[in-house]
Amino acid sequence: MIKSIVRDTFFLSQKSEEATREDRPVGQDLRDTLAANRDRCVGMAANMIGVKKRIIIVNAGAEDLVMYNPAIVGRAGAFETEEGCLSLEGVRKTTRYRTIEVEYADGRWKKQRRRFQGWTAQIIQHEIDHCDGILI
Repeated sequence: MIKSIVRDTFFLSQKSEEATREDRPVGQDLRDTLAANRDRCVGMAANMIGVKKRIIIVNAGAEDLVMYNPAIVGRAGAFETEEGCLSLEGVRKTTRYRTIEVEYADGRWKKQRRRFQGWTAQIIQHEIDHCDGILI
């Protein structure tokens, strides 16, 4: 289901709770909402659609990848950049890493560990920041 985008900075600045298997339908809501906003968005966190759970979706090239309880376990290549956000006005400066390694559960609740680089890594870092209540 396509959900409205949350713009309430108080809500967005709160840390999200761990996702459970029962939260898997939120992944489909994120897919639908990202698809509806594809012209101006490349990733989302569940709190952006009003769900305070550690769930993100990122456009990883040919696929939209949903991650439950993502955690960055490795990073390299810090750089400064500017980012925008569908939930916020304007762009802001931030530090990101060119390469990251992420652990997460997939839609079947199977643990995954993958390395990401470049643009996809940057999107993942932005969305995990959302889960941690960090607004750029």
